[in-house]
Order: sequence, then C-alpha cells, then structure tokens
Amino acid sequence: LGGYIERAIAVDPAQPILVDKYLENAVEIDVDSLADKDGNVVIGGIMEHIEQAGVHSGDSACALPAMTVPADALDLIRKQTVALARELGVVGLMNCQYAVKWGPGGSDVYILEANPRASRTVPFVSKAIGKPLATYASLVMSGKTLSDIGFTEEIIPNHVAVKEAVLPFDKFAGTDTLLGPEMRSTGEVMGIDKTLPMAFAKAELAALQRLPKSGTIFISVNDLSKGAIARVAEKFVSLGFDVCATEGTASAIRQINVPCETVLKVHEGRPNIGDRVAAGDIAMMVVISSGDERDLEDGKKLRRSALQFKVPLVTTVAAARANAAAIEGMATEAVEMLALQDYHN
Repeated sequence: LGGYIERAIAVDPAQPILVDKYLENAVEIDVDSLADKDGNVVIGGIMEHIEQAGVHSGDSACALPAMTVPADALDLIRKQTVALARELGVVGLMNCQYAVKWGPGGSDVYILEANPRASRTVPFVSKAIGKPLATYASLVMSGKTLSDIGFTEEIIPNHVAVKEAVLPFDKFAGTDTLLGPEMRSTGEVMGIDKTLPMAFAKAELAALQRLPKSGTIFISVNDLSKGAIARVAEKFVSLGFDVCATEGTASAIRQINVPCETVLKVHEGRPNIGDRVAAGDIAMMVVISSGDERDLEDGKKLRRSALQFKVPLVTTVAAARANAAAIEGMATEAVEMLALQDYHN
C-alpha cells in the first residue's frame, strides 16, 4: 500500500487518493429472483459462494441452498431482494450480490450490486430447483403474472447443488492462476448430491480437478491465512495425508501439534518445492499469495508448475477446506450417479 501511494503521488500530487476499507472474511451471496408486472417477487435461489468475497462471482464455486449463513441474514437478504425488485420496477429476472459477516453480535449484510437482468447463474439455479426460470421470465415479461404460471414461492431443495468454474489457465502459457476480482473462467459445471461434500466432489471432478486419495499435500500461505490453514492441514492429516509446507506455514501448522515437513521455497536452494512437484511427490498444492515482490516471481512459477505437472491447485482457504471435506466424503461413501429428474421427483 505504501508503495502504491508513493507512485500515485508521483504521478499527480494534486489528485486525491481514495482509500476503501476491505471487508475481510466475508461470505458472498448470489440471489436470482423473478418479478412480475404486479410487483410480486419470488426468490429463485440463494447461492452461497465457497470462495470468500473478493473473488469474482464467475470464478467462485457456490452452493444452493446456502449452507452456513445464519437464518437472520438470509431473511434480511430475502426482504432486501424483494424491496429492490419492486423499487427498480423489475419485470423478469434480477440478480443481486451480497456480502455477509456474522458473529456473536449478529449478522451484517452488505449489498454489492443489483442487476435487473438474467445472470449466468440462472441455468444452474433452474437445474437445482427443477424450474425453468428463463421460460418463466419470458412469460412474465409478456404480461403473465407469477400466479398465472404457478411460481409463487421460493423452492429450497432437499439436495445440494454446487456450481464450479472451469478455468483455462493450462491453455495460456505464462498466466498466473490466482483468483481475484477479474473474471477468468470460461465455463461452469454442476455437481448435485444429498450432501455438500459429495456435491462439491462431483463438481470438482466435472471441472477436471483431480481429488487425491493419498500422498503429500503442500501448503504455503500468507500470514493472514496461517491460523485457518493449520486446521485444514489437521484435517488432511486425519485423512491419512502427509503435509509439507514452507517454513512460516509449517511453523503455524506444528503449533497445533500437527506433523508437518518443512520444504524450501524456490529461491532458497535445492531441493525445493519446485523439485518435489517435478518429481511427482506432491498430490495437491494449497498456495495462497502474499502479494509481495518475491511471491510475484516465485509464487507464480510454483503455481504454473502445478499446471505443468497436473497437480491439483487450490488458492483460497475456503476452497482448501471444501476439498478436504470432499475427499473425506469420497473416502466414506460411493459416488452415486442419478438423473437430474430423480432429484425433483
């Protein structure tokens, strides 16, 4: 931040610098809704992002129904969505995005954007709830009411549907794999099951993300993520995996009495983690950027090596946690393949 401020002042000291507060550890929510000419509004689906707020919604996996957001926050989101659709005079589909934080004192809900149009999530929501939202939108835009077409209340399914992004990094040499506010995905897939871990596992498999059953998990994260990632490492160890990490991350993991091997960073000498990846010793990598100059060089090389040697790569704590749960689910139960219609009959 200091370097950025210095460069900005050097460009034009007369111009003000706007500093926004970043909302840390917030969960992002997507809502698709449908409104008619009479002001009736029905929620199509409320999706909880698996990656934290700050990752573009098109690149983040999400689950329907929302799995961890408190009921009071979901109630407020429903009320705000209905109020927005009526105030904007929407006839048809509308997509809203929210950020939610909660704790002992209650929940805080922040609206990020409201788009009075169909979103890329509409096909996913339609399959998840078993209703053709695009068809319904066409009908209400032509003058029908929601009552006329028989869609008058939100459907909360008994199963779990997970949408996962398909990312094209392996097709573009030299690009970094970090996720951020700019959308990079070129497609989406869907997994559906009775539980979140198995639905997520199916989505990962559909996106060609291999979930290892054994081996060594490599972890290297920034300082802010070390406390949370230590618990994820503990989960991997309980599933029978070995864990190795760079020095700072390994120290954080060992502080909670989880065995962890220390490995060298790329610039620290040989053999380093890059050599371990090339040798086929790593089953999965969890690499979360620190954003410093060294990471821009070493971290990018490491993330690219994961693509080169087809090693599953995770770049957020939330995704690492979800992958661990999915691996556990696949170890304890068989993957059940059902037709989409079977979930709605």
